Amino acid sequence: MIRTMSAPPPEDAEAALAMAREALRARPADGEVWRALAMAHEMRQEFDEAVAAYERALQLRPEDAGIAGDLGRLAHRLGLLTQARQLLAVHLKAQPGDPDSVSVLACVLRDQHQPAAAIALLQDAIPKAPGDHRLWNTLGTVLSAQGDSAAAVTFFEEALRLQPGYSSARYNLACAQFDLGDVAGALDSSELALSQAAEPSERAIIRFARATMLLCAGRLGEGWDAYEARLDPDLPDAPVFEIDLPRLSEAPAGGPLLVVAEQGVGDEILFAGVLADLAAEAPEVVLAVDPRLAPLFRRSFPAMEVVAHATRRENGRRRRRVPDAPASGVWEPMASLARRYRRSLADFPDRRGYLTPDPGRAAHWRAWLSAHPGRKAGLLWKGSNATGARALQYCPFAELEPVLRTPGTRLVNLQYGDSAAERACAAGMGVELLQPPLDLRQDLDELAALCAALDVVIGPSNATTNLAGACGAEVWFLTAPMAWTQLGTSGLPWYPSSRAFVARRHGDWTSAVGELAAALAARAAQT
Repeated sequence: MIRTMSAPPPEDAEAALAMAREALRARPADGEVWRALAMAHEMRQEFDEAVAAYERALQLRPEDAGIAGDLGRLAHRLGLLTQARQLLAVHLKAQPGDPDSVSVLACVLRDQHQPAAAIALLQDAIPKAPGDHRLWNTLGTVLSAQGDSAAAVTFFEEALRLQPGYSSARYNLACAQFDLGDVAGALDSSELALSQAAEPSERAIIRFARATMLLCAGRLGEGWDAYEARLDPDLPDAPVFEIDLPRLSEAPAGGPLLVVAEQGVGDEILFAGVLADLAAEAPEVVLAVDPRLAPLFRRSFPAMEVVAHATRRENGRRRRRVPDAPASGVWEPMASLARRYRRSLADFPDRRGYLTPDPGRAAHWRAWLSAHPGRKAGLLWKGSNATGARALQYCPFAELEPVLRTPGTRLVNLQYGDSAAERACAAGMGVELLQPPLDLRQDLDELAALCAALDVVIGPSNATTNLAGACGAEVWFLTAPMAWTQLGTSGLPWYPSSRAFVARRHGDWTSAVGELAAALAARAAQT
C-alpha cells in the first residue's frame, strides 16, 4: 500500500466531532463548521459521513476551493478517481501549483494508469517547489507503481533528505526495498517509519506491511503474531466483525468455537488449510464461510457445522456478521489460527489437498473435457482487483502468448468476470479458449470439480488458483516477485503439489512466462 499524504492531522477525534456538532447547532449554515465536521468524521474513518459533510460545506461555500481540495483528497482515498480528479482540478485552478493537491492529483493519474501524465505534472511542479518533500515522495510512488523500484528509491531518499522524519517516505522506501528483495533493509526501514509515524492509520498500515515482510522472510512465528495488525480498527481496510462472542484468545474455551472466514474468497480458501488441525483438537466447531463455499466446505469438513457469513459495506468498511452464530462459546477469525498451527514451515502438512470436490461432478467435467484433444490446462490471468499498484501482480494477457501457443495443449478459460477482450486477443493469435458452461464467479462448488478434472491450472494467486490447489489439483502459479504467500520459499507451502514461476522483477514477465511455456510443452509431449 503506497503512502502519499495523510488525512487531517491526528487529534482527539471524539473531541473534534463533539466540538463540530456543538458549533453546528449554533451555526447550521456555516460551511467552515461543516468542513470541521467532515474532518472529524474522516479522522474517525466514517467516510460516508465525511463525504456528506464535505459536500454540504461545498454547497454553502462554493467559492472555497480548499473544500474542493479536501473532498478531492478524500475521494482519492476512497478510490473515486474520476471525482477526485475533477475536484482537485477545481482546487488547482484557484491555487495553481499547490504541492498538496499536485501530489494527490499525480496519485490519481498514477492509479488511472496514466504514469506519463503524473510524471509530467510533477516535473512541472518540482522546479517551482524543489524543497517540498511531498512532491519527491509522490514521484517515487509513481515509479514504484510502474515497477521501477530502483529508481523510486532515489526519490524517496531525496524526500527524506529534505524531511528526515517524513514517515510516509520512509515507509515507501521500505516497500521499494522489499520489492527489490532487500527484506532486511525493508524491515529496518519499516521499523524506523513506525517510530516516526504519528497518525494511527499510518501506523496500522506500516504494522500490517511489516507483518507480510516477516512472512515473506520465512519468519513465520513472528509474522503470524504481527499479522493480527490486519484487524486493527485504525487500518483503513480492516474488516469489522459484528459477533457478540468473546475472542478465543481473550476468553477460556467453552461451548462451540465459531471460526469466521475473513478477507476475500481466495483468503478463505488459503487459510482453510488449518481446519483439519483444528478439527483434531476442537470437539465442536461452527465454520462461517462465503455462501458460495458452503456446499464445498460441508463436504470437506463433515464434523463441523458450516454456515454462511453475511457481509456488507458501510462507511467504507467491510462489515461481517454470522446470522446463524451460536448463542454461546467463543469465536476466532480463521487466519488467526495460523498463529497456532503454522509457526514454521515444518508445520505445513505434505498432502495433496484439503477440500473435497464432488466426485460425480468431477467425472462429468472429465467427460466434457475428453471431447477435446490434448492436455487440458485451465488458464486465468488476474484477480478481482487489478487496479493501481496491484496491476503489477498480474502478467498482461498479451505477454502470455508463448503459453497460449503451446502445442498439444487445450486451454480452458477459468477467468471470472469480463474476459471478452482477452478472448478476442487470443483469437487474434489463432487460439480459442474453451469456455466452460458455468458461472466462474458464483458456482464455486462446480468450479472446484472442474479444476479437479483438469491436468493443470495456471494463473496468479487468486480465488480460483487457491481453490484448485486446495482441491488437490496441480497448480502452476505465475507470480510477481516477493509474494508473501510463498513464505520465503520457492513455491507455495500451502499446496505442496504446486509450482511457482516467479517474475524476475516487477513488470518483467518474460523469463517466468518462458519457463512456464516450456514446462507446459514438456507436459504436453508426454501425452
